[in-house]
Amino acid sequence: MVTNAVLGGIADTVAQTITSVKQRSNNRKLVSPTRDDPISIEIRDFGKKDARGDYSPDPRTLATPFDFERLTRFMAYGFAMAPITSKWFGFLSRAGPITKASAFVPALKRVVVDQVVFAPIGVALFFSVMTVAEGGGRRAVALKLKDMYIPTLKANYMVWPAVQIINFRLMPVQFQLVR
Repeated sequence: MVTNAVLGGIADTVAQTITSVKQRSNNRKLVSPTRDDPISIEIRDFGKKDARGDYSPDPRTLATPFDFERLTRFMAYGFAMAPITSKWFGFLSRAGPITKASAFVPALKRVVVDQVVFAPIGVALFFSVMTVAEGGGRRAVALKLKDMYIPTLKANYMVWPAVQIINFRLMPVQFQLVR
């Protein structure tokens, strides 16, 4: 459970960092498209006052601050989901045992069952739990699922089958990647 929480925290930290870097890069292009040096500071950036009358750089050049509450939600979700995914992977390993004589076909069967049964439920559960953890109610959950469910499930199908075939085929059960 702790390992899954840490992995969730690492994943969210990487995601927030990538988003921040992209946002900062895009904002720089909007504010000063001719600037060649990405770390330079121009005098004109210091001469602007914000709404409080303080001098500060243009807020469009700043990235979104790191969201520690979001990080905590991701870690808590990973912690709580670990027993469920552990039981699920245990079921898959019992339902499709991998032997030296037969490894690829049972692994492929596990991937298919995982992606057909668990992935749709897991995506819906993720968005529902995270939306409620952010303070949303039924309507917010319904809107989130309406907007994000299908695109996320499609993205899942583009990435996770390949990861899971490696996971199921090459990793011993106790070291398998949980999601």
